[in-house]
Amino acid sequence: MSEMVNFTAGDGRVDGYLSGPTDTPRAGVVVLQEWWGLVPHIEDIARRFAAQGYLALAPDLYHGKSTVEQEEAQHLMDGLDWGLAATEIKGAVDFLRAQGCAKVGVAGFCMGGALTCIAAATAGIDAAAAFYGFPPAPNPMATTCPPTLIFFGENEEVFSVADAQTWAEQQRAQGVVDTEVVVYPGVGHAFFNDTREDVFHAASATDAWNRTLAHFGQHLT
Repeated sequence: MSEMVNFTAGDGRVDGYLSGPTDTPRAGVVVLQEWWGLVPHIEDIARRFAAQGYLALAPDLYHGKSTVEQEEAQHLMDGLDWGLAATEIKGAVDFLRAQGCAKVGVAGFCMGGALTCIAAATAGIDAAAAFYGFPPAPNPMATTCPPTLIFFGENEEVFSVADAQTWAEQQRAQGVVDTEVVVYPGVGHAFFNDTREDVFHAASATDAWNRTLAHFGQHLT
């Protein structure tokens, strides 16, 4: 089952790509886009979660805009209202709970990875998995967050791996033991994106996916 839906977020409405199993879902997962927008790769990831029994919702944080051009992607990300995006992610979480999902996680990529970490602090979720993204300092993540995995390639050039590692250490010190930063040697940013042959790394992507499923399997079901 896959379809476009429209849901309430704050004082507005947001479109999103919804994919789920034909029977009762085991939990909900919000899937957050890279800086390209709500493109087929993100929709495919939502379907992958649906194949695992989750009801997955990918909100359209650019409201109908997307691109394959790096310059335009930078422009779209620069124009994003991150506070509004956090509200819209919370709306996506609330939508999944209204569909009967007692527990909801968030998984995001690049820009969506940074937003995933913000959602961990603000959206009332149960678990998170951020792929090569972390909010730049200062960030709103001083609070105790749910169990969170953050994946990076060793050659990350966009976000600060060190900042993510420091935050994860602080979370573990507060008792959130299932929070970890995983760094894959010899790979760079966007290693999970199998539509980009220049950066995709199959072994790292497979390991990160399996870790994410195990993480959500433990904390969402």
